[in-house]
Amino acid sequence: TMPSIFSYQSAEVDWCEGNFERSTVIAEYYNTVNGTTLFSLLLITPLNFLVLRVLVCGPFPELQVNHGTFIAYNSQLLRKRAGLSLPLAGVFSVYFHMTLSYMGQLLDELSILWTLAVAYSFWYPRVYFPRCIKSRKHFFWLSGVTTVISTLMSFIKPAFNAYVLNCIAFHLLYLTWCELKKCNDKRVHRVAAVMVVWWVLAISSWISDRWLCGLWQAINFPYFHSFWHLLIAMSLMYCFPLVIYFDVNYEMPSFKPKLGYWPSDSWPVVVPYVALEEPHKQC
Repeated sequence: TMPSIFSYQSAEVDWCEGNFERSTVIAEYYNTVNGTTLFSLLLITPLNFLVLRVLVCGPFPELQVNHGTFIAYNSQLLRKRAGLSLPLAGVFSVYFHMTLSYMGQLLDELSILWTLAVAYSFWYPRVYFPRCIKSRKHFFWLSGVTTVISTLMSFIKPAFNAYVLNCIAFHLLYLTWCELKKCNDKRVHRVAAVMVVWWVLAISSWISDRWLCGLWQAINFPYFHSFWHLLIAMSLMYCFPLVIYFDVNYEMPSFKPKLGYWPSDSWPVVVPYVALEEPHKQC
C-alpha cells in the first residue's frame, strides 16, 4: 500500500543528517531546531522593523527624513507583501524536516515558490516587464498564472523542485547586476556584494549536502543543510533593504533612499536598512 502523504519519511528527499538520532519525534534534529529556517526568517523582518523605527533619524542626522511616510511605506511592503509568506516558509520548513513527510516536502517547496511569486509580483521593476505587459495589474495576472502552472507541475517530481527554485536566484542576481550598473552608491554595492557572498556560501552548503553526503557522513559532520538555512537567511537580510532601495527609486522618485548599517559600519556583520530623504522635511 502507498504510504500516507503525512507519514514520517514519506518524502522523496532525505537530507544528509541522520534521522531520529537525537529525538524520537524529530527526524532531522539540527535541520529542524538549530538550523531551522523558521527562527532565521522570522527574526529578519522584526529586526529590520526595529532598526527602521528606532534608527531612521539617528545615524544620519544630516538627512531630511519624512519619518511617517518612511515607516508607512516599509510597513506596507514588508507586512502586506512579504511579512506573511516568509514566516510561512519557515514554519513549513520546520514541519518538513521534523517529519520528512511528502506533504511537508510539498509545503516547504511550494511556500518558497509562492513567496517568490509575491516578491516578483510587487517588486519586479516595471522597466523589465515584457513588452506585452502594459501595467502592474497585467503582470500580477502573468505571475499568478505562471505560479499556478508551476505549482501543478511541482506535483510531478517534487524532488526536482528544489533545483529549479535555486536556479531562480541566478535571475535575481542578474537583475541586481543590472541595477548596480545604474547606481554609483558604494553602500549599495557593498550590500549587494555581501548578499552575494552569503548566497554563495549558502548554495555551496546546499550542494555539498546533496552531492557530498557520503564524505560528510564519513567524517561524522552531515550538517551542511542546517548551515544552508542560516546562510540563506543572512543573504535575505541584505536582500530586503536592497530591494526596497531599488523599489523606492522606481516607485517613489521624490524620495532619495540611503542605505545604513546597524549597529555600526565597522562591524563585520550588520543589519542594513533604508533611510529616505525628502526635501524640506525634518525628523
